[in-house]
Amino acid sequence: MPDRGRIRGVLYDIDGVLVTSWREIAGAAAAVRRIRESGLRRAFLTNTTSRTCAEIAKRLRDTDIEVDPAEIVTAARLTAEFVRERYPGAAVWVLNHGDIEADLAGLRLDERRPDVVVLGGAGAEFTHAALSRVVELMLDGVPVVAMHSGSTWATADGLRIDTGAYLPGLEAAGNARIEVVGKPAAPGFRTAAALMRLDPAQVVMIGDDLYSDVLAAQDAGLTGVLVRTGKFRPEVLASAERAPDHVIDSVADLPELLAGSAGAGESAVTDESE
Repeated sequence: MPDRGRIRGVLYDIDGVLVTSWREIAGAAAAVRRIRESGLRRAFLTNTTSRTCAEIAKRLRDTDIEVDPAEIVTAARLTAEFVRERYPGAAVWVLNHGDIEADLAGLRLDERRPDVVVLGGAGAEFTHAALSRVVELMLDGVPVVAMHSGSTWATADGLRIDTGAYLPGLEAAGNARIEVVGKPAAPGFRTAAALMRLDPAQVVMIGDDLYSDVLAAQDAGLTGVLVRTGKFRPEVLASAERAPDHVIDSVADLPELLAGSAGAGESAVTDESE
């Protein structure tokens, strides 16, 4: 079990952990409420790039999960901060599914003559023509930044491929490396921990993606908890060369795990470190 004396915060993934297609996963609202009442700090780290922080907070509140927009850490928010620091004043072309301009404050958006290309979430905008132009710009020396490198995301109708599925081909065709900001890159986890005013070692990350959420968080110094909801697939866990710190059936079992209690959740919790 996690060391309750050491753990002071929880970092939640959203899709597949708290909601699927913005429908609450059973027990999520109650679990989040119980953990908040226990005094632990929290933030919500998501690779969702189709909605702003304010919109995400509202959708969660609509499912009775009480959050504040300031607690939402999106890949877009992280990327905006990264681009402002790395490429100050640059003209930016954002290729993304969804209107997230509100979370890109401070960036000078210019699709026609970009100095930097930012790849957000994959969708209908990722056409053959658009991706071909990205490659052309890369060959001309224009840097490309990806908000995240997640390969899939879960919907009520099944899995959909995401930006990470495109990155290796773009790098090969464009003969250049694409910088990744959000999950599974370590800076995203560390920035989220810093927003809670905590060290990574004091934070538990709970996610449904073994590699992008959990093992990546562990590499960044956090404690990882994998849930068997959302995009979780038992074959992926069984074939993995590394194990998550903990595996639980759903976020509903997280309060018992954090409390170190056997109780009703005993059969649902697996301590992979043992």
